[in-house]
Amino acid sequence: MKLFNEIKTVLLDMDGTILDKYYDDYFWEIYVPQKYAEKQGINFEEAQRILFSMYKAEEGTLNWTDIDFWSGKTGLDIFQLKKEVEHLICPHPDAEEFLKFVSSNGKKIYLVTNAHNKVMELKLKKTGFDKYFHNLFTAFDIGYPKEKIEFWEILKEKLYFEPDSSIFIDDTEEILHTAKLAGIKLPILRAVSSARSVPRQSKQFLTIMKFEEIFHL
Repeated sequence: MKLFNEIKTVLLDMDGTILDKYYDDYFWEIYVPQKYAEKQGINFEEAQRILFSMYKAEEGTLNWTDIDFWSGKTGLDIFQLKKEVEHLICPHPDAEEFLKFVSSNGKKIYLVTNAHNKVMELKLKKTGFDKYFHNLFTAFDIGYPKEKIEFWEILKEKLYFEPDSSIFIDDTEEILHTAKLAGIKLPILRAVSSARSVPRQSKQFLTIMKFEEIFHL
């Protein structure tokens, strides 16, 4: 636990890292296409094809997770649809124990997410996890998604944290690369983003299956 003891700041992604990403995967891949198919009078497969093409075009931008943007693009009330399936919002089994442990050891914990503010609030209300964080930062607060170096430069100005005594855990390698460029001492990949997904192993970043592995660093 020597390395972990030296860490002062813990930055955590939300979807796929502390929350099971199945909710999001089901929502965008199944539920929205179902509703879009009904609205457009087309079959489900055609709706998926159209929507997946739309999604791909916005990957890595703020639009990717902007529910207002997608409401405009699809003609659907995306936030209302989010609420209709909120029963699927579920934390990873080890997430709350980790949050409790870190917060009780005097470290600062911050949520850094690309999620839209309204979606973040919905998920934190459902899980009650907001009480563990010293502050919450979305890409929409910062003005850039986490894939962009500007996100991290602005975050450093807002937080005044020391990157070389910080860890950042995310389930997306591209974002970890950017965090590393910004000077984050230890970017860590969460290997399993969803209970229904296959574990991944990074060749460039420390990879964890469970949060408890961090305590042994």
